[in-house]
Amino acid sequence: MIVAGQSQSAYFLEEELPSTERSHTLSVLVDNEPGVLARVVGLFSGRGYNIESLTVSEIEHSSHMSRITIVTTGRPPVISQIMHQLGRLVPVHKVVNLTWAGDALERELALVKVSGRGEIRDEALRLAQAFNARIVDATLDSYVFEITGAPADIDRFVGLMKDCGLVELARTGLAALARGKAGI
Repeated sequence: MIVAGQSQSAYFLEEELPSTERSHTLSVLVDNEPGVLARVVGLFSGRGYNIESLTVSEIEHSSHMSRITIVTTGRPPVISQIMHQLGRLVPVHKVVNLTWAGDALERELALVKVSGRGEIRDEALRLAQAFNARIVDATLDSYVFEITGAPADIDRFVGLMKDCGLVELARTGLAALARGKAGI
């Protein structure tokens, strides 16, 4: 089942939505079985579509269901085509474009390692407090911060940490849900 805001044909959506290229967050409900992720990623790579972020996790252990959250960029006709092709894959139960569905909640987690002493170390700590980042590891020469938030906020935090001795960065990828009482 393919959902794009409301139950409308893809042709109607293409006419209604702007034709500019923008980022889209797709939520895909699939069977949790070997090879499913490879098939989904293969669909993107085989057609030359880029995946900017990919998050996969089992959401219902008893029914063996997983949720794949994919961030990709494209114009509405391309996104519509991607959604329809995903929907035709056998292990896919539902595809929702959270960007078209409305104001989705989007969060990401990052671990940020900075190294330094003295004033630079103090500045990194002040910035971490301003962004509500937690210290998960500390040595005399470094901190590892954990920050959760909107991707743009994490981008800002990481940009500021470059001046404080950024050493290493790990990001989880986007997790997203539509607002309201309805689920996928």
